[in-house]
Amino acid sequence: MKIHRQLTEERHKLGELIADFDIAMLTFMNHQGLLISQPMGPIEMDNDGVIWFFTDRRSEKVDHLETLNLSFSGEPDGMYVSLSGHGEIEVNPGRQQALWSPYVRPWFPEGPDSSSLCLLKFVPHLAEYWDAPHSKVVRLFAMVASMAASKPIGLGEHARLNHL
Repeated sequence: MKIHRQLTEERHKLGELIADFDIAMLTFMNHQGLLISQPMGPIEMDNDGVIWFFTDRRSEKVDHLETLNLSFSGEPDGMYVSLSGHGEIEVNPGRQQALWSPYVRPWFPEGPDSSSLCLLKFVPHLAEYWDAPHSKVVRLFAMVASMAASKPIGLGEHARLNHL
């Protein structure tokens, strides 16, 4: 995912955390009140901290963008990021062309001019992340030490980014 220069320190940190992820899980609440999660390929994070995706405008999620969760999970390196926000649909042929990638073609064989193609704009409001030690062996020892001490020991960094 391409990360543009961020204008705030918290957005910059978020960009660093998610830059290497190719897939995120997007979760929305459907009309029955059920949580639905779908894998999505983030394209870029723009200067405003907005994360862009291609999607099908006929998709169920398009009608349920008011409250979203976007999560990134990174095994084996132990990085986990959860974003709360909302989404918006944008139909912009010029921008779709500029962001187009051959990786999207299996879902949109007609290319960037596909009539069902649109952009999903994820606007983050809050981010939370957990950065565990990178080695599984180190994490195992930290878990055992935490269990013995009845408190977290060496399990990594956890923080919340509130001002996105």
